[in-house]
Amino acid sequence: MKITANIISSLFFIVLCLSATAQNNSPDSIKAIITNEAIILDGKLTEAIWQSAPAINNFIQRELDFGKPSTEATKVAIVYDKLAMYIGVWCYQKNNVRAKYMQRDFYYEEDDNFQVALSPFNDKRNGYLFVINPNGARADLLISGNEEANKDWNAVWDVRTSVTSEGWFAEIRIPFNSLQFKNDSLFNWAINFERNIRSKNEQVLWQGWTRDCSVFCLVNAGHLTGLQNIGYAKHFELKPFALGGFEKQHGNKTTLPGKIGADLNVNITPTLKLNLTANTDFAQVEADRIAVNLSRFNLYYPEKREFFLEGYQNYQFNVGGINEIFYTRKIGIENFQQVPIVAGGRLFGKVGSSNIGLLNIQTAASDSAAATNNTVVRYRKDIGSQSYIGAIVTSKNNSNISNQVAGIDGAYSTSKFLKNKNLVVAALVSKSFDKGKTGEGSYAWRFFIDYPNDFIDNFIAIGSIQNNYNPELGFLDRKNFDNLTWNFRIAPRWFSKYGIRRMSFKPWAFRLYKTHTTGELESFYNETRPLGFFTKKGERFEYNLQQQFERLDDPFELTDSIKIPVGKYWMHRQELQLGSFQGRKFWVDATFGWGEFYTGRITILEASMGVNFSKHLNLRTDYILNNITLPQGKVTTNELAQYINYAFNPRFDVAMFVQWNSLDDLLLGNFRLHWIPNIGSDLYVVYNRGYNKLDNLKFSRPEISSGAAKLVWRFTF
Repeated sequence: MKITANIISSLFFIVLCLSATAQNNSPDSIKAIITNEAIILDGKLTEAIWQSAPAINNFIQRELDFGKPSTEATKVAIVYDKLAMYIGVWCYQKNNVRAKYMQRDFYYEEDDNFQVALSPFNDKRNGYLFVINPNGARADLLISGNEEANKDWNAVWDVRTSVTSEGWFAEIRIPFNSLQFKNDSLFNWAINFERNIRSKNEQVLWQGWTRDCSVFCLVNAGHLTGLQNIGYAKHFELKPFALGGFEKQHGNKTTLPGKIGADLNVNITPTLKLNLTANTDFAQVEADRIAVNLSRFNLYYPEKREFFLEGYQNYQFNVGGINEIFYTRKIGIENFQQVPIVAGGRLFGKVGSSNIGLLNIQTAASDSAAATNNTVVRYRKDIGSQSYIGAIVTSKNNSNISNQVAGIDGAYSTSKFLKNKNLVVAALVSKSFDKGKTGEGSYAWRFFIDYPNDFIDNFIAIGSIQNNYNPELGFLDRKNFDNLTWNFRIAPRWFSKYGIRRMSFKPWAFRLYKTHTTGELESFYNETRPLGFFTKKGERFEYNLQQQFERLDDPFELTDSIKIPVGKYWMHRQELQLGSFQGRKFWVDATFGWGEFYTGRITILEASMGVNFSKHLNLRTDYILNNITLPQGKVTTNELAQYINYAFNPRFDVAMFVQWNSLDDLLLGNFRLHWIPNIGSDLYVVYNRGYNKLDNLKFSRPEISSGAAKLVWRFTF
């Protein structure tokens, strides 16, 4: 498959039509000073050191009035001692401070918040994002590129806040042994700050307030100077745990499982970390939402287990879309059931300009799986300011499988194309090896050009995954295809005097699949958006036209009683999307779609509603209805998810998650209590209850019920 000369020339013309200037101002550095005075973490900033520490206050708007000074004063200063750095934050604001959440990993997009983007490597690629709100709620992310960050990662750090008539204020403490950094005599880290004022939908940044990139763009960050003679005062972190509980399946005896295990984290160097785990358990991990699946392809579920999240970017190797050579959920989970992890280890971090990710984990035999050894070796070499070249090898071995996968990849990435535009050009090739099978048709490859910017976002990719390509430790939603993807979006800033923040037009966004072995069209999906916009108050609207083609070589089993016959199907649908600003106490979001579905028609309603009663109590409801009319019969599916969270304070909350999926005929409930007695230590109490065959539902007789209490305690030495 080739990208035509017209496509290339169109892309080149589009990007050449743009120009801009850099968004950095002076001062672009902040100096940390050492303190001999103990910092009392109370959010009041009353220590004398805060008055003498150099502070920055030059924040500029990214939204709404681009390039203008912040309408509310913001000030930041940094001090440190031998164990940690402290960030003092002054967010002046006399009215309308909005903060609805208190719990860990809160929905920070909906609250007033302050964000710290920190790159101790100063490699313009990887870093950490720490987010707080006026209630002292915390969220943290691992940044792994200009557009990518992992929200499920958790670090050991703390914050305290105070709110007065002048605004809200914070003291953030980040231990040095929670970070990875170059061990220099004089440290120079990349750092940036962002503040969001929800009552005005105002977003301000210290540096790099370009609309072409978010705070994730560490290449636009400022500099943190002044750190000297720091390091890991404590090189080891031991986290033993004890767990007790019960499991009961209908018709079987109740079992009382108990487990003791531990994780050991070793800071080998300030940039290289070793994780060791033994007798691992993930009872505290929140339940997956089991979605209704009306497609022929596998659903992707994100990783939520803490052991696999830190340093996850050191193991990534994407072969297009949601397809990955290494998908951590292939380890320790089979058919949504846990498989025992006996022991394992990970080594990850940087050595100079080399990014390293090594993993070896042994799982035990269970009813659904044989004892298995899982190995991953990932390497990436930094080139220039943002580019890289790398390789990966994965291996899965047990009594039934001997599978290895190898791949090489590379990318040229810059944020200075046409002065300050983002451009990425990347390619990869991979091959799988299975014992006893030939290597024919076992390749995957991809090439793409990405121009992800505010006014124009243009992405073109070609690739192929052959029929015998088999990454046993990876995830594929399909294979035996050649693919062309082209997404083109335009977002002009029109009609601002009428309250419009940004328009959103999508001339096309299509994915085309041809069967690799025959060259015949297999699937095609396109969405065109003739009208869409976001208002200055936070509302949004979209009207989309969708086209889909599917070639069915075998009957598609939609339900147990209805099959779509073999054939070629063109389907056309329309869609309306409307949403209110989610920063309010009450918000709604809805999508309504209608049109053709194989041999019949479909109507789709997706609705979400949030109610924030107070900073303690928050509710969210998601509902999806599919109403399908076919010659073979009618199908109606319902998917309901109810989230309830009550936070007593930022360290103690209870959450309930109830889901109903009528297609799979299941009703599941998950209750989780989380208490943080000390930062880094956790107590979880979890209860799960599940039903199927809901026509004969008896609430007192669940199909499965289980409960567990797990205590994790952190020691450093």
